Parts: sequence; C-alpha cells; structure tokens
Amino acid sequence: MFGAILGDMIGAPYEFDRGDKTKDFPLFTKGSEFTDDTVMTVAVAEALMDTLGGTDDEIRAVMIRSMQKWGRRYPAAGYGARFIGWVRSDDPTPYNSCGNGSAMRVSAAGWLGDTLGEVRRLARLSAEVTHNHPEGIKGAEAAASAIFLARTGKSKAQIEDYITSEFGYDLSRTCDEIRPAYRHVEICQQTVPEAITAFLEGESFEDVIRTAVSLGGDCDTLTCIAGSIAEAYYGIPDELIRAAEKRLTLDLLAVEQRLYKTISR
Repeated sequence: MFGAILGDMIGAPYEFDRGDKTKDFPLFTKGSEFTDDTVMTVAVAEALMDTLGGTDDEIRAVMIRSMQKWGRRYPAAGYGARFIGWVRSDDPTPYNSCGNGSAMRVSAAGWLGDTLGEVRRLARLSAEVTHNHPEGIKGAEAAASAIFLARTGKSKAQIEDYITSEFGYDLSRTCDEIRPAYRHVEICQQTVPEAITAFLEGESFEDVIRTAVSLGGDCDTLTCIAGSIAEAYYGIPDELIRAAEKRLTLDLLAVEQRLYKTISR
C-alpha cells in the first residue's frame, strides 16, 4: 500500500498538468503531501481487514462506514464534489460514477485476497458502494488484479495479457505515444490503462513512478495506481518508505502498518 501512497504524494504537485511531462523532477517537494487518494486507500484497507471472511453485505456496510469516517476526518483532502456529498450524507447510495477513484483506493484488495477471484470480488465491493458504473467497477478490478498477479510472481507479459483479455483495455500504446496529447481526465477508462502502461514500461519502482508522473493529467491518481502495482512487482526502497512515513499522520500510518502485519501473517 505504500506504493499507492507514494504515487499519490509524488504525483500531487504535478496534478492538473502542472508538470513538464518529464521524468526528470524532484521526487519530493513542499507540495508532496497525501491527498484523498491516500485517505481512501486507508479507508478501504481498514474496511477489508475488519471484514475478512465476511459476506458481500457485511463488507459493503463496513466499507461505507469506513469511507465516511475517514472522509469526514480529512474533509479537505481533495475529493470530488459528488464524493464529498456522499461522505456527508446520512443515507449514502452509489451514484453511477466511472471515476478513477474506485481504482486509486483499491490496492489493499490486491493483497488481502488469496485468489484472483477473491481479489476481484473485494475490488468490486469496494467500488460499487459509490462507483457502481460498469467502468468504475472494471477499473477497480483491473488495478487489483494487476497487483495480485504482480505479487504472485507473474511476468509483465502475463499481466498485460490478462488485463487485455479480461478487461479489454488497450495497452498497445507506449508512454511516448500517450504523453503528448494526454490531459487531465478523471475516469477509469482514461486513467487505468495509462497507469498500467506506465508500470509495464518502468524498469524499477522509482522508474514506474517517474514514468507515470511524466504522462501528466490526473497524475497523483494515475501514479497512485501505477505505484500500487509497482510495489507488488518490485518492492519499494527503504528510503522511500521512510519518506512516506514522515508525511503521514499517525492514524493513517497505523492502518498502513496493520495491513502489512495482516499480510505477513
């Protein structure tokens, strides 16, 4: 999950096409802070850990409570208008979104599921409490599937083949082909394939992060997704984990540490 959080932090200063679409930039600046991507990643992780072995209805109910709790605790983290309305609602219902929020918060599902089928189920449940549009669910399932495949030793070619065949995403374009015309979009259809492509092209965890940021657009979310897959494939250098820890509040960090303990068991 640190991969997602680092992607969020490192990408945040360059969101809304504020970067130069280059891989040559400082990894951390004054603007390298966590956003809604991190907060909701933690919320989903907590809900899934609290409901291990639970039914679909149990997981959905706890997911809603967790996401509302964390969203209200960090109300200025940068949520979209519809989502913040959902967070504040006394009767939260899904709103048919295909936004990329479903994919950026899903990384824990890729680690907590023991099978690919279970991973996809957890990803779907985490998405559909808000992002119940088919593309919103697909984006979450694709990102979580890539994480599971990466952490279970599959090659990049195998990951690419699965994502292409199961989800129909076009992964044939190179980052050099994507970069010039790519702009800020917040839907899964134009974020998840680009994030997976950045992972496929990257040659290390840091290189995946730099490649994702270089695409521009909604690059905190795009890099959050790419970083979550890169962590499962490459691991993360200790110095980057320490840099992330310094930028997290204690309550967010506690859930992060709990997840790694749960995974190790």
